[in-house]
Amino acid sequence: MRPVGACGLLEVRITRKAFRTAAGDRLLVLRDFAFELGQGEVGAFVGPSGCGKTTMLRIIAGLDTDYEGSIQRLGSGKLGMVFQEPRLLPWRTVEQNVRLAAPAAGDAELASLFEVLELTPHRQHYPGELSLGLARRVALARAFAVNPDLLILDEPFVSLDDALAARLRDELALLVDRRRVTTILVTHDVDEAARLADRLFLLAPRPTHVLADLQVRAPRADRSEDVIAWVRTEVARSLGTVAPSIAPAP
Repeated sequence: MRPVGACGLLEVRITRKAFRTAAGDRLLVLRDFAFELGQGEVGAFVGPSGCGKTTMLRIIAGLDTDYEGSIQRLGSGKLGMVFQEPRLLPWRTVEQNVRLAAPAAGDAELASLFEVLELTPHRQHYPGELSLGLARRVALARAFAVNPDLLILDEPFVSLDDALAARLRDELALLVDRRRVTTILVTHDVDEAARLADRLFLLAPRPTHVLADLQVRAPRADRSEDVIAWVRTEVARSLGTVAPSIAPAP
């Protein structure tokens, strides 16, 4: 165990998070939810729908302060976020959307980012002219343009076809490896988590906590189908042993 507050370490300790329901009852969502990520690590969180993953992200991002526990953020605490929906301003171009979030970004830096994400021909297009895949690329560009210490991805490739999602995963992996940004990924797709993450955190149903922390040691660029199959098997074994109700379908 590394010391509390270690340099370059994200530490999350949520002792308790509850909501008040319309009926006046207290609904316990997170309990004894704890994990750590080192600088440059990618952690993927896999768990059942409604277990509290988005609540966890809101707490880490500082959008929800009504909880018991503590969050130790990395570096300056600069944050980049990619949501399930791109959330672009329709009256601004691709480049304007990105520059609005990162006004200090240099021209060369943005040009490199747009090239990696295949956005160079679309810099002056408006969101209404983009496909969903392109809009997702703009959302990624906006998040990376701020040079975040921590990147939060809330199911960023949901509803995309498999081929397009695979291309975006490759582009994301390239950016994460180049910039060594600590990343939290929430996904329901075990294969996606296996291809992107250094560690998979398997979550229990509500009240959510971490059931298992599975490390994937192979570099992202070298993950063969055998490695992905091993991860899939380990996830099924962990969830099947501890919580059969949320084991992934075969």
